[in-house]
Amino acid sequence: MAGSVNPNPIRILQMFELITNASVYAPEPLGIRHLLICAGKIAWIGEQVPQLDDSLEVEVTDLDGARLLPGFIDAHTHLTGGGGEAGPSTRAPSLALSQITRAGVTSVVGLLGTDDLTRTPQDLVTQAMGLREEGLSAWCYTGGYHVPVVTLTGSVRSDIVNLEPVIGVGEVALSDHRSSQPTRDEILRLASEAHVAGLMTGKAGIVHFHLGDGERGLAMIRECLELAEIPPRVFNPTHVNRNKPLFEEACELSGRGCNVDLTAFPADSSDEGWSAEDAVERYLEQGFDRGKLTISSDGGGCLPRFDAQGQLLKMGFASCQAMADCFTNLLARDLPLETILPFMTSNVAQLLKLPGKGRIARGGDADLVVVDRHNRIDGVMARGAWHVRDGRQLRSGLFEE
Repeated sequence: MAGSVNPNPIRILQMFELITNASVYAPEPLGIRHLLICAGKIAWIGEQVPQLDDSLEVEVTDLDGARLLPGFIDAHTHLTGGGGEAGPSTRAPSLALSQITRAGVTSVVGLLGTDDLTRTPQDLVTQAMGLREEGLSAWCYTGGYHVPVVTLTGSVRSDIVNLEPVIGVGEVALSDHRSSQPTRDEILRLASEAHVAGLMTGKAGIVHFHLGDGERGLAMIRECLELAEIPPRVFNPTHVNRNKPLFEEACELSGRGCNVDLTAFPADSSDEGWSAEDAVERYLEQGFDRGKLTISSDGGGCLPRFDAQGQLLKMGFASCQAMADCFTNLLARDLPLETILPFMTSNVAQLLKLPGKGRIARGGDADLVVVDRHNRIDGVMARGAWHVRDGRQLRSGLFEE
């Protein structure tokens, strides 16, 4: 009835999170700021603590000047596990939620590697969606090492257009004895499919290339750039620091408009290349475009070493923790925080066309990392919820102990 009043109104509570006294790197330094978080978003950011209505339920976290960064984006993870090159017993398990978040990673992109037969795109999409249910931001590529690539709907273009989590194709192997030895025309067809699908959807539409130690290096990608009208951004090589000649090729390729990706290999890696830290320093010293460089972990993947006959000599496994370790090591070399942070945040978000990611800004996603005075990960917020706080893991996956 008009003018009537409900005698028993339902009180709707919206939980707010107020973060105060944060030294914000967005990734550029903003100084001390206060942030209001609501519904997984940064609702407000400013220099003065806001006056909020007493009826609001607000949880306050005072960072007391600690540095607050955008959450890391790890664009190369084996979410369903990698490995298998030394038999079924060497298949790595799927990544668990805490393995990702404790490294400061709040967004991941999953992919298939050598084994794109017993591990399938169906598994990968499902794993990405499961991580989303657990509070992470997750996407994936279709395909794997081999051409023709494995898909869910019959083609790369159809997968990217019709499957929301799929943003590109990869990791397609080049210059590696484990690849299918694709021809230039096959690579051009893949790049065309990915590019057009990206145009149709607003997604990244890239081909993410695994680079091995083969002598051909990046020659295939250079040929494609010379012969076709496909934009350079579509060609995205990774592991480019695995050997020194390959890294020099990658630096030159970045000058032609390609985004190149370093792998944060662990400290005991036996590959004859540059560590991600060394590679960053060399890249910066040579004056290449800082916006074209990214860093990923290869988390969940294997790190095999083969002899000249393709026989396995040694196998290790990568971890998302390599992102956090690389970050700490780069700062230990006195590189400015605002210089290195984009390699793990804003550069990745721009390449992958992930709106709201990679920056701290009003209206952006509340994916945040708190760093302690030793440059270690002390807090992680993903989509507005704390996963790590004061160094303690608060949220874990359903099947974690």
